[in-house]
Amino acid sequence: MKQGLIDAKTLEELAHTGEIDTVLCMFSDLQGRFMGKRVLPDFFLEEILGEEGLHACLYLLAIDMEMEPLPGYEYASWDTGYGDFRMIPDLSTLRICPWLEKTAMVICDITDEEAGDPVQVSPRQILKRQIERAAQKGLVVKTGSELEFYLFKDSFDTLAERSYRDLRPSSTYIMDYHMLQTTKDEWIIRQIRNGMRGAGIPVEFSKGEFGKGQQEINITYSDALNNADNHSLYKHGVKEICAMNGVAATFMAKWTMAEAGSSCHLHSSVWSPDGSESLMWDADAPNHMSETFRHYLGGLMATAREMSWMYAPFVNSYKRYQLGSWAPTAIVWSHDNRTCGFRIVGEHKGNRVECRIPGADANPYLAFAATIASGLWGIENKIEPPEMFVGNAYEAKGVPRVPSSLHEAIDAFRGSQVAREAFGDFVFEHLLNTAVQEQVIFDNNCVTDWELARYFERG
Repeated sequence: MKQGLIDAKTLEELAHTGEIDTVLCMFSDLQGRFMGKRVLPDFFLEEILGEEGLHACLYLLAIDMEMEPLPGYEYASWDTGYGDFRMIPDLSTLRICPWLEKTAMVICDITDEEAGDPVQVSPRQILKRQIERAAQKGLVVKTGSELEFYLFKDSFDTLAERSYRDLRPSSTYIMDYHMLQTTKDEWIIRQIRNGMRGAGIPVEFSKGEFGKGQQEINITYSDALNNADNHSLYKHGVKEICAMNGVAATFMAKWTMAEAGSSCHLHSSVWSPDGSESLMWDADAPNHMSETFRHYLGGLMATAREMSWMYAPFVNSYKRYQLGSWAPTAIVWSHDNRTCGFRIVGEHKGNRVECRIPGADANPYLAFAATIASGLWGIENKIEPPEMFVGNAYEAKGVPRVPSSLHEAIDAFRGSQVAREAFGDFVFEHLLNTAVQEQVIFDNNCVTDWELARYFERG
């Protein structure tokens, strides 16, 4: 079986020899999950790549995690009848899926059923629009994401049957950089690393993280769209590989208050139009930061609070921001200082900013779109970052802070003129309603275990 990225002709050959009998056609919903259909190769080649394409219900861009259609969207509602959109395969993402038998997969763009125009509220299109805005200014933004997750000894189904009580992480002790414990987990982590490589997703290494059973596998730096696609496929693949092996993984930002949260450290930098020359390094400038770097960082920092929902989209996301937890609480920057919200690392072509605000639950298309929008605003308006912070940022006084709740993040996002202007009113209101509805569901339709333990007898 050939591995990695393939083209339509290769798919046809593999289908003809019986090596491929299924094509996964997928797109990201607002929660960052892949939705789509399993398609036979001949139908994919003859029909889906023709004028007809593949159809799906547009309610998939107006739902919550439970697949419940949500109110408040202009794009889709019961009043509009929840019609269809088209799924158009991006053949540059067509690849073998090594962990599924005789299967290929492709990421699709979403277009209007009638006019064929891109659906603006599709997460991949939201990112593509920001990439286009950067290109109009002669800039390319490259990104990298460091995703963390927790590995558990029991299957997804078993944990669900137990209502997620008595979870058993793969390790009984903190395993940060630990070689013995990672050897115990290597039977599954090796499958993930090799599966990603076989799917054409370049990963660099795996390591234990600062939690019991916590893992990290890094994806190679690339242009923002390619990296978001790789991030999404990797996250999806981890869950599938775990499910097939009777274990479970979670990318929740904070699955328990007793352990470190899971992050998505987002590295980014600005490059020349052809992507060959970094615009971040200046050997003669203070801290080697070019003017472009300074203004890019200034934009990221000035908008960090108002863009926080794009990095941390759920109620649980904000449980991660705890003092002394490796997650940031202060919106400050420094060189190679993991207590800060922004960490400057690398040199020469590798000079870049690491935003430590996103959690592993972030939708990469939206997080990268927010990054580009904020950075472009900083460059356009020559926003200077504050002075470099020195010391323990958890103890910093008089500095802006990451929102401590989804409520706070929504209020900041609602007032963001940067986000509204970058995404446009239609997309901005769609995103804002997604955030608001998540909070409403938790506030008005949820009784937690904490409430039962606290109030059942004594309240």
